[in-house]
Amino acid sequence: MRSDNQSIWEGPPKDFILLGVSDRPWLELPLFVVLLVSYVLAMWGNVSIILVSRLDPQLHSPMYIFLSHLSFLDLCYTTTTVPQMLVNMGSSSKTISYSGCTVQYAIFHWLGCTECIVLAAMALDRYVAICEPLRYTIIMHRPLCQQLVAVAWLSGFGNSLVQVVLTVQLPFCGRQVLNNFFCEVPAMIKLSCTDTAVNDTTLAVLVAFFVLVPLALILLSYGFIARAVLRIQSSKGRHKAFGTCSSHLVVVSLFYLPAIYMYLQPPSRYSQEQGKFISLFYSIITPTLNPFIYTLRNKDVKGALRRLLARIWRFCIR
Repeated sequence: MRSDNQSIWEGPPKDFILLGVSDRPWLELPLFVVLLVSYVLAMWGNVSIILVSRLDPQLHSPMYIFLSHLSFLDLCYTTTTVPQMLVNMGSSSKTISYSGCTVQYAIFHWLGCTECIVLAAMALDRYVAICEPLRYTIIMHRPLCQQLVAVAWLSGFGNSLVQVVLTVQLPFCGRQVLNNFFCEVPAMIKLSCTDTAVNDTTLAVLVAFFVLVPLALILLSYGFIARAVLRIQSSKGRHKAFGTCSSHLVVVSLFYLPAIYMYLQPPSRYSQEQGKFISLFYSIITPTLNPFIYTLRNKDVKGALRRLLARIWRFCIR
């Protein structure tokens, strides 16, 4: 039994208390403002990427198919967690219902796993574009891109389904307090008052597979890309080739480094205090930064945004 809970299970709890930063009340207002601004920026940036990727004919290449799905994932990420966080920070109760908590961590893990595979598919796209440029349109055809995206979404759903089935069977005894900003599987496992060896092992195996395998494919792709780029004679050509990959590499780093720290450490070393701030980083900061990373380093996206804004302006002044 867990020492911080009662030993008697009284059935599924009605709700959970999300501590957030309630132990640091002076942080609540600044964090509320940061979250609200970040959420607005994340919504605006990712919706803009989706719109230009769909509406601009020049952005109908495979790279932007994946980018639009990445933006949609980031949009869902923030919407799954941030509104609840804002409500709790503006309220004294700071609770979330049991069903709401279950839906939240189910969607969150679905999206996280899906993003791992989408990022790997984007690395494959960059590999083919740089290492096989003459066969790019033949290899990266639209049906293949759609199949890769479908595999990503279905794999993410399968991972989430397994996690949910195991987690909803856990008994929670005593006062249901989650030292987190939102519901997440590691925090739920930590809160349970029974032996969680099966849950810990399953989480470790699934996360290792869905995080490390896509990451290995990404690193392998960029190993081949680096070798191909170093063979380019002109420095301008090398700079252009690296420039097409730099945005993706930054996004991969922002996503994978917190995820590896959060999910691939032994359960005995998991710290809820550190974990909740790392969760905050990849649930709001990363989705907010991603569209700006791709926009600032990509002339095609910037040009498409200017054309979209010009069309909106012409429509408004009619």
